[in-house]
Amino acid sequence: MINGISLYPGLDNSAEENLQLLTKAAELGIKRVFTSLHIPETDVVKLRKEFRKLIHIARSYDMEVISDVAPFTLRLLEIDKFSLQAFDQIGITTIRLDDGYSLQEIVELTKNPQKLKIQLNASVLTADILDTLRNLGVNFTKLDALHNFYPREGTGLSGKTLLKQNKLLHSYGINVGAFVPSQNRKRGPLKAGLPTLESDRYLGVSLGARKLVALGVDSVFMGDSLPTVKELKELSVLKAGQVTIRIQVLTKDSYVRQLLQQTFTARRDEARDAIRAQESRELLVGVVIEPENTKERGLGSITLDNKDYGRYMGELQLIKRAQIADFRTNVIGQILPSEEFLLAFITPGRKYGFEIV
Repeated sequence: MINGISLYPGLDNSAEENLQLLTKAAELGIKRVFTSLHIPETDVVKLRKEFRKLIHIARSYDMEVISDVAPFTLRLLEIDKFSLQAFDQIGITTIRLDDGYSLQEIVELTKNPQKLKIQLNASVLTADILDTLRNLGVNFTKLDALHNFYPREGTGLSGKTLLKQNKLLHSYGINVGAFVPSQNRKRGPLKAGLPTLESDRYLGVSLGARKLVALGVDSVFMGDSLPTVKELKELSVLKAGQVTIRIQVLTKDSYVRQLLQQTFTARRDEARDAIRAQESRELLVGVVIEPENTKERGLGSITLDNKDYGRYMGELQLIKRAQIADFRTNVIGQILPSEEFLLAFITPGRKYGFEIV
């Protein structure tokens, strides 16, 4: 999964802090950099001094550089007129278009001979806009989408809106990114975090990012510009395309502990009381599961049927509705209470896995 950081030269961070962030992100395999060049509070002199150097270093690490573009941007970068070649020479690899570009202009920009990608605001695209772009001959292979972040409290998107937009964009073959805030130093001027989802504003990076992935986001960016190393590491280990839930392990069986490190698929014939894993019995062929910890099964329990269940031995379930104890079923783990809401995202056919704490 290709994730990203954000850099705002000329704003809160010193030049050295920006360089350290860039270097650490590259070391951890984070390959995308977002930068915004039309923040009114930016010190323009400092930005001009730092920007090209940071971009040059990012490109030396083979990182994608995304920059929003508006008329003010051209003056800021001392570019005479809008030119994809000029942006390419600076080192910008993806241009995020602000307001002021017609759909026909967007189509023509995607036909550029450079490797430049064109990024649109994922939060405001509609089926009508995308259909028009397609009819005008847009090159979808050069089109990308990124949701906004929302500095003011109370203005972030809902999960329902994000999911709807992501499904729409995926139906046209467009990848989608979104932002999580850092809980370390928050970017000015409001310093209230830079999330896409309002519910993520004060949520830790790991859970917020895993929630975005569960909602269909393909690439997660750190919105704030001075995350901790721990937060960067949490971003770097995200697993694409699956719901990842933190759990406590409640078994000593080495085979079962190994099983919990696998990726599973929720069966398409959805049960009322539990999420049934499609692969678990196959993964345990030849292994005998002895009875262990056959206690009551509450919400978020992870269970595995033992040898007393006959041919169901090895069936792994995530419990959605509390059930009484059964001597044939072992309770092998427990989803952390703060993460139980992620069960709702494990829909039929969805991949999921665990992070053991």
